[in-house]
Amino acid sequence: MDDQVQKSCWGVTAWAVLLVGAVLAMVYVFGGADAGAATVASLG
Repeated sequence: MDDQVQKSCWGVTAWAVLLVGAVLAMVYVFGGADAGAATVASLG
């Protein structure tokens, strides 16, 4: 049972990392040189 829990946890982690990476990539592409400032502003 531990194997299933660990596997699902890593699946969620992988999706979260991919999603954050995609968002950062889009901010970088559409935000131009101010990607860092746009990321900080979007996080609050």
